[in-house]
Amino acid sequence: MSSNLSVPEQIRQLNDARKLVLGDVKYYPNVVRGLLPIIGPNAQVELRRWGAEFLAEAFSTPALPNGEKETMQLYVLATVESLLQNEREDPQVLRSVILTAASIYPLALRWIINNGYDTVTWDKMLSIKQKILRLWESAVPTVRISCIKFAQRVVLAQTVSTGAEFRHAGTLDISLDKVPPNHQSLDPRNLEAEASGLLDRMLVVLQESTDALVVDATLNSLSILVRTRPATSSRILNALLSFNPLQLANSPLTPRSKVMIKSMEKTARLLLLHVTKRDPHNPMVPRIHQHIERMAHMVIDVLDDSSRKRPLEAQQHDGYDAKRQRVAESYIPQIPPLGSGPHSLADMFTLVGHDGLKSFDLSQVPAAMIAKVTVTALSRIDSQFLSKAVDGVRGRLTTLANAPAPELNPNTAPLGVDEDDDDYEPDFYQAEDTEQILNKLDGASPPLPAELTALDSSLALASFSLPQPAQLTPETALSAGSGTVAKVVDMMKSLEEPAAKKHKAGFIRLAASSGSKDAWMTILTRLATRSSTGLEEISVKGEEDESSRQPSLGNNIREVIYNYVMEDFRKHIDVAVSWLCEEWYNDKMQAKLGGDYPRNYEKNTLRLINGFLPYLHPQDKVLTRFLSEIPELNRAMLSRVKDMCRDPSVTQLALTSLLYLAMMRPPVKEMALDTVQDIWTEFEDARPMAGKYLSKYRPGFVEAAEAKANRDSTGLESSGAAIAT
Repeated sequence: MSSNLSVPEQIRQLNDARKLVLGDVKYYPNVVRGLLPIIGPNAQVELRRWGAEFLAEAFSTPALPNGEKETMQLYVLATVESLLQNEREDPQVLRSVILTAASIYPLALRWIINNGYDTVTWDKMLSIKQKILRLWESAVPTVRISCIKFAQRVVLAQTVSTGAEFRHAGTLDISLDKVPPNHQSLDPRNLEAEASGLLDRMLVVLQESTDALVVDATLNSLSILVRTRPATSSRILNALLSFNPLQLANSPLTPRSKVMIKSMEKTARLLLLHVTKRDPHNPMVPRIHQHIERMAHMVIDVLDDSSRKRPLEAQQHDGYDAKRQRVAESYIPQIPPLGSGPHSLADMFTLVGHDGLKSFDLSQVPAAMIAKVTVTALSRIDSQFLSKAVDGVRGRLTTLANAPAPELNPNTAPLGVDEDDDDYEPDFYQAEDTEQILNKLDGASPPLPAELTALDSSLALASFSLPQPAQLTPETALSAGSGTVAKVVDMMKSLEEPAAKKHKAGFIRLAASSGSKDAWMTILTRLATRSSTGLEEISVKGEEDESSRQPSLGNNIREVIYNYVMEDFRKHIDVAVSWLCEEWYNDKMQAKLGGDYPRNYEKNTLRLINGFLPYLHPQDKVLTRFLSEIPELNRAMLSRVKDMCRDPSVTQLALTSLLYLAMMRPPVKEMALDTVQDIWTEFEDARPMAGKYLSKYRPGFVEAAEAKANRDSTGLESSGAAIAT
């Protein structure tokens, strides 16, 4: 590009070059090389603005591969550093240059990780970083926003990632765990300490700054850190929970400050809601919801108090009012008294006179919404209106209590009802003695003829009594109970669970708290495990076989649950885990009480494992989930997993499940590794994969076992040779 051209002509040519690279990104390196000489510190401010903005766009576009960007940053850093050294640089240029440095920083870190000898490039990056961090304190808000973005990229690059960042960042996966511990130019401890200090500096903005632009930029930068850097989440959440967007409310509120307060509150609220949605099981979720609601109420109260209209002021006009103003008096409606006629319970507390509102069915509204509306209305209700409403309802109740009882209409009264005494109460008289009965017989009328006597006896009602019910035997009761359980299971199969899956109560669930499938299954499992606790007959091993044992309702329910799980064990694995948790809990409670008692947890766990192991395929995940979620594991259960390796097709599934236990369940880590050792010893086909796991968690075992096997084989050969000799 010729330097003799005017600035508008040069910018027109630069725009043409920009259209070229947008059409084909392979021209980016050539255009950037040609651009650097004309956007230096001595160039016109218009050219510097255009060039800085183009560099920021070039290093942030996802269309250009990161490998090309990493090569470009080697000759771009010098220009970026020279633009930052200008003390009177244009804020727009500074903003774009800092954004460029933010995009280059992870590229420069990866370059120095792989090329530790190139300390010149890394020194330039460190000089740029120090200059940006100094500008952070004194720059204008637009530049400070760019500095916050740069600090966020530094924290991201110098902290440990979750491992899921690769999905979001593509091939650029730069974090502290990529730095070797003995790197010649980088010290991971210093990098981590610097990142921690920058994070604290970002969080201080939430407590000290009242500029909504800077605060919102900080909040938006923190969302990525919470998502991809778990080590920083607790500090960020604590800072967010102590953040108060109402710091501006201490000074006289202006329209600008109101907008800033609303903006900061909304940005913080959306960030906290995003955190709760991504991690709904976080123990801080209830506290976050409380903070969101409290902050929303505080903002509404402050802004409402400041935006109320002024009360009516006495003004003098020429015989008329130019404008009717709002009167700042609360409206107190009249509570109508009860009329004549019968009244329902709703009539006692109804304060409205609109027929449509009276006939509205409030039961159709969700209870949570009613509670929220009620609390909001009570917090804002006028005290005079509330007192008048309470007095009106009290007057209605007093009127109803003092009203006389309604008189019965003799024309419409039911038959046999006396107006004075309409309650039937049988009269009980003292029984007559023998002398009184004889006196009555002396004065009795003569006996009736025989024909009338026979007729009277034929019309008399004969005595009748219900037959005694058959005696309820234990077998009959057990059969009836088993039938009821079977009907409950059939009913469960027909239940749909779309709503129940959205709300899981976890360990605090209550049996029969809803009509869902989970509630009914909780009832059945607790009937099986707790209904007959302490009532089972304990048999001594060897004195009574399994066939002679008396059946019980608990064992029958266990059989029904087992059959239900095995119908589709992949779909019903959650039922199996819930059942075994109840069995384990019951066994632990019985152990605290002492004495001999049947232990059902291990027996039923082994039965379930033996039931579904033959049907597993290599891609099945149900075994790993089952072993990780049941409350207790022992060697007998893991031996069933070891026996799976007789089938080479599921050997990888068995070893993967054992590795998951070793990594995620520390109490059974050694037991799981012992099982992997047994697999390596007994199954030759499984040795390559089992040896890879053992070399990581038990180094030296494979070498020792192979050396011992070689010694044994050498000894056998020597013995054979000696015998042959």
